[in-house]
Amino acid sequence: MTSYDFKVFKGSPSGDIIESTSHRPALTKDEVYIEITHSGVCGTDQHYKPYDMVLGHEGVGVVKAIGPDVKALKVGDRAGWGWVQETCGVCEQCVDGQFFYCTGKNIQYGTGNLDQGSFGAGAVLHEQLLFKIPDNLASDVAAPLMCAGITVFGPLTEYGVKATDVVGVVGIGGLGHLAIQFANKLGCEVVALSGTEAKKDEAIKLGAHHFVATKGVKELEVPRKINHLLVTTSQMPDWDQYKSILAPRASIYPLTITDFETKLVMPHMQFILSGWKLVGSTGSPKIVYQRMLEFAGLHGVKPMIEHFPLSRQGVLDSLKKLDEGKMRYRGVLYAEGG
Repeated sequence: MTSYDFKVFKGSPSGDIIESTSHRPALTKDEVYIEITHSGVCGTDQHYKPYDMVLGHEGVGVVKAIGPDVKALKVGDRAGWGWVQETCGVCEQCVDGQFFYCTGKNIQYGTGNLDQGSFGAGAVLHEQLLFKIPDNLASDVAAPLMCAGITVFGPLTEYGVKATDVVGVVGIGGLGHLAIQFANKLGCEVVALSGTEAKKDEAIKLGAHHFVATKGVKELEVPRKINHLLVTTSQMPDWDQYKSILAPRASIYPLTITDFETKLVMPHMQFILSGWKLVGSTGSPKIVYQRMLEFAGLHGVKPMIEHFPLSRQGVLDSLKKLDEGKMRYRGVLYAEGG
């Protein structure tokens, strides 16, 4: 029976990137061997750079072999995966489709399967958490959607956002530039908010109807108050500054992953009297991933991409550019010929 050896790129205690080889035995049950063609580069990959583990969790590739219990995928299909790699499948959260919140066997990026990731030539994954890529969606476009895309698409489709609502997006970066596009294509009135006007033209081209520069402004103004506010920056807004533009009963989604010591502070009475809702959102059911990919393909939602070769130097260069804050807006590693 065939086993699999593939090149991977790992972090290390020194922070250097190490080229290595991972080995996986013959496929069993619902396992799928994927030859990786593209991988998104995410800020959380930087967080794991000092650890002895294979990096990357925005993978897309071609199915090369399938286990005996694989039902939907076939050899030759393109498929992708994100943060979660394996769940118990039987706890209350899994039965409800919310596999990200699995309370049983929950293997996520950085907690298990440390010998493989999307920074490599291949990976063996369970069909349960693989997403088929639609024919009208390019693989390099699909890769950043595996994490950045679903991070913003989930809140926009799972918490009652209506086409008649006003959606505010704080920050125009890796997450924010996708949030603007998705919100626009969903029919919402979109307000982009950034410190200065440097990204105003870009935000409007992406689909924002209004742009608000926040730096040094005591009280913000918008044509219609915001019903849903997606915060894609690592720093939370000054809520005293933002209270003038949030509608009563507005929902607020802080979406950026930071360290566990970071505190989320809200003005208590303003929050209570306004009926605001604070929504934690980190993952979505598989069906939402699949709908996102189909929606992006149909409506032409595309991340702005900088390409790097899927090599040790490519990994180093992409992480360096990301660390310097110069990436516009998502890095994608590509295999030769991919």
